[in-house]
Amino acid sequence: MSIFDQINDDIRAAMLARDKERLEAVRNIKKVLLEAKTAKSGAEDLADEEAIRAISKLSKQGKDSAEIYTGQNRPDLAAFEMAQVNIYDTYLPKQMGDEELTAAIRAIIEACGATSMKEMGKVMGVATKELAGKVDGKLISEKVKSLLG
Repeated sequence: MSIFDQINDDIRAAMLARDKERLEAVRNIKKVLLEAKTAKSGAEDLADEEAIRAISKLSKQGKDSAEIYTGQNRPDLAAFEMAQVNIYDTYLPKQMGDEELTAAIRAIIEACGATSMKEMGKVMGVATKELAGKVDGKLISEKVKSLLG
């Protein structure tokens, strides 16, 4: 079952359970997936990789919003955003730990033959494609900088 089909089933389940919070989050995901599907210029199905990318972007935006709300002393809105993010994260693959990330970045650096910070762009291009959805891009960037620097 594709992620898109899973989202549709979860919308029905949330409606039957009268779970307003989950229903809103899953509808947000469906909206983003439909936008991604139509942006592909009429493609029949949305690949799971693209769906994961769209959901992870939605999750990141929610975390950023929660951070802003916390900075503006609005814990009620921050809590709501984080509750939504927790629901989004259930559709994403398990996130990599620090040791796994370090090992993966080292392997990518060796494969690229990078030796200095000048080659960071080459490493980042490969790393973001290979680790998409598994790790936040900011963490990838920080780890590449620390290993090359």
